[in-house]
Amino acid sequence: MLKFIFMVVFLIPLCFLINSWWLVHSLMFLSSFFFMIFCYSYCDVNMISYYFGVDYFSFMLILLSFWICSLMLTASSSVYISNYYSGFFIFMVLFLMIMLYCSFSSLSLLSFYIFFESSLVPTLFLILGWGYQPERLQAGIYLIFYTLVASLPLLLVLFNVYYFSGTLYFPLLLDFGSYYLMFYVFMIFAFLVKMPMFLVHLWLPKAHVEAPISGSMILAGVLLKLGGYGIFRVMSIISFMGVSLNYFWLSLSLMGGVIVSFICFRQVDLKSLIAYSSVAHMSMVIGGLMTMNWWGCMGSLSLMVGHGLCSSGLFCLSNIIYERLGSRSLMINSGMINFMPSMAFWWFLLSSSNMAAPPSLNLVGELSLLNSIMSWSSYMFIALIFISFFSAVYTLYMYSYSQHGSYYSGVFTCSLGYFREYHLLLLHWLPLNILCLKGEYFFV
Repeated sequence: MLKFIFMVVFLIPLCFLINSWWLVHSLMFLSSFFFMIFCYSYCDVNMISYYFGVDYFSFMLILLSFWICSLMLTASSSVYISNYYSGFFIFMVLFLMIMLYCSFSSLSLLSFYIFFESSLVPTLFLILGWGYQPERLQAGIYLIFYTLVASLPLLLVLFNVYYFSGTLYFPLLLDFGSYYLMFYVFMIFAFLVKMPMFLVHLWLPKAHVEAPISGSMILAGVLLKLGGYGIFRVMSIISFMGVSLNYFWLSLSLMGGVIVSFICFRQVDLKSLIAYSSVAHMSMVIGGLMTMNWWGCMGSLSLMVGHGLCSSGLFCLSNIIYERLGSRSLMINSGMINFMPSMAFWWFLLSSSNMAAPPSLNLVGELSLLNSIMSWSSYMFIALIFISFFSAVYTLYMYSYSQHGSYYSGVFTCSLGYFREYHLLLLHWLPLNILCLKGEYFFV
């Protein structure tokens, strides 16, 4: 499996050739197809080396990272056309891909922590270098401080774990029992901020609104999944305390999901609406992981993959409109079905996936999360009803407001959409709905 890291590393010199954008783009797709074929064992960790290995959970997330990073280059062709430091841009994407690959395949908690944090640096560069408004500086500072301040206690806890157990190797870690409360909180808090959980979610909409399309795609598609993956990995150390204390995070995230759904109704910025809907979906994932049962863990994996593809596709759609009209406001973007009728079809397909309509992977994930959270406590049905219902409401609001109605009178011309854009949307939508047929993959 080390060959894939080498493949991406050897793409880096190509960045600095003139006009190598589509070459790197094609080779990234090639490597993602190779990676797809090379998964030869579903049961155990396939060793890459002493401290790197790929198992069932991380294989899907690495594949998602490869796919989203390849699609980022498809979506960001405006950087290439305007020649806005395109070589450095490709370098950032490849560097981010290497960091994500290493963090998902780490078998040691310390190397996972290091790569988990270093994936922030290229994201920050993407937001600061290729973002839109001057507020991107503030958004970048929010992103760094929220995630770094929450992660520092985790580093101290890792030193503590190493001091007591003599190893940070995943398969050798043991349950620490009722150690002390702050150990449990520090262990899990960094990942909850990364997810992001309600109350510590403010950095996400800010970062999304200011980020370029590539930054939004990788943030929604993969970086939020690092938090869920981390919780899945460290739960083995704190499962004893988790049994008695997880109810707090579970109820907070589900209630937060309901509140964030209400916030979604009030958004007038397309990107902001999609970003808040990510927070609502991730609250279900946190709920599923905190139940610590098999349904919950596998359901959260399938919802994470489904949400990564769906949310990334919606950001691409909002960017397509933004490139035409120069605005993301729903007031100006209404009635787009008159200008781009075939694009409205893709809006419909991806919006229906966002509200977990069949046959999307989100449906598989949400059904299993409903099962796991209800098995943990049947009283949770109230919050789950609200989250499921409101996710349909704000998605319909977004779709109908942006596509129907009378269009803004200042718009006088609009291209129907390029082949590249339809291709990009197909590559988001197709895996999202094909994977539903392979539902047993997530519940072996």
